[in-house]
Amino acid sequence: MENGSSTVDRAMLEHALHTVFAPWVQQLDLRVIDAQAGEVLLALPVTPQHVHVGNVVSGQTLMAAADTAMVLAVMTRAGGFKPMSTVQLQTSFLRPVPAESGVAQVRAKVLRMGRSLVFGEVRITTADEMLAAHATTTCALL
Repeated sequence: MENGSSTVDRAMLEHALHTVFAPWVQQLDLRVIDAQAGEVLLALPVTPQHVHVGNVVSGQTLMAAADTAMVLAVMTRAGGFKPMSTVQLQTSFLRPVPAESGVAQVRAKVLRMGRSLVFGEVRITTADEMLAAHATTTCALL
């Protein structure tokens, strides 16, 4: 994370992962590794329920993790959960996340936060720190 950024309440973010999101999103079992103002780093456990027949994590799982991470990144700037809606989530899949990798990391960063729109970026890396997916997103604050 960036030097000079203030840390945020990780317990608030962990609590949100278990209360704010739909049950199927909670099944991603995301965990907060680190959080700063405008940025979060999450662990995404690679489990059989998220692996498709190609023996890699499904794109749907990666996109759900990216979207969830951005909500948490916005929370770090807003001081808590604020209702929002994803307007756009553009994802490029650069390499697969293998079924046997154990965990992937999801880093979401708020690039610009206005009164009604938030622009962000999400990077998902494999256990060996290779970039697997890159996403840009726009969220509307409701």
